[in-house]
Amino acid sequence: MKITRRKFLQNTAVLAAAGCGGCLSPGSAGRLSPVKILDAHTHFYDPSRPQGVPWPPKNDALLYRTVLPKDYRALPMPQVVTGTVVVEASPWVEDNQWVLDLAAREPFIVGFIGNLPLGTPEFTGHLQRFAAHPLFRGIRIREGALENLLNSRAFVADLHALAERGLCFEVGSQSSWVAQTDRLARTVPNLRLIVNHAASVSVTGKAPPEAWRHLMQKLAQHPQIFMKISGLVEGTRHSHGDAPANAEFYEPALDALWNTFGTDRLIYGSNWPVSERFAPLATVQQIAMAFFATKGQAALDKVFWQNAQVAYKCKVPRGA
Repeated sequence: MKITRRKFLQNTAVLAAAGCGGCLSPGSAGRLSPVKILDAHTHFYDPSRPQGVPWPPKNDALLYRTVLPKDYRALPMPQVVTGTVVVEASPWVEDNQWVLDLAAREPFIVGFIGNLPLGTPEFTGHLQRFAAHPLFRGIRIREGALENLLNSRAFVADLHALAERGLCFEVGSQSSWVAQTDRLARTVPNLRLIVNHAASVSVTGKAPPEAWRHLMQKLAQHPQIFMKISGLVEGTRHSHGDAPANAEFYEPALDALWNTFGTDRLIYGSNWPVSERFAPLATVQQIAMAFFATKGQAALDKVFWQNAQVAYKCKVPRGA
């Protein structure tokens, strides 16, 4: 269904009001909304632990605080979120266990993307340990250059080990990593790949650069590549909490992703609490909801929870 400006603005107005006034139930106010929401990109951590945290740094006044599921759930947003996939930002191996221990107390966490040292002698043992947990759904790393890592036989072998276990690999949004994702997909074709943060699209209210669109078309040729609809407010570079709240501003970037990856490979994620540096969580959710509501109920449910269940092989709510 072709998006119309009138419909887009109507959805924006209704959802913006919901974001200011608290959570609405699915389908309230006569609007289309997903049956449930799986937020596929959150971070939880506790700097007050005796060992502290390697990220975020102490000098980050916004992020350096205890951030737990209860803090997320307390925030106003257009629609209540049913569950989340946590993405580990810490390179400390035992922080994988910390999140899994947190998940044992928090059914809100339906999946976990760990951070383990791919390409090292220790990796096999770490993977065997953590993959035994049903919530451990894959790995993301942020260290190193993907171009160089793909030249390592050990690194590639470990990616194959992920694929053999039915796990996924999250591709960092750094432009250098996104540029190597086509090669990665060809190197390990049976590994599900989830590209973070809309591949760092520059959000300006205008069509994304042609080179970026061409790269997205190239990646979309690989059926195992999913694209995470996160990082949109970050893409505005408005890092004082003043990213545009008008969903129409994000329409060209979302159009490009929709036209490339379609209904089956886009996944909603907030990147909370990092997203707070650019906009409130309510704004992040309503931007995506306003756009995909124009695509129909089936598309809303695909983007907001069903595609995540396919990519991560998880269930929301847990055990459903």
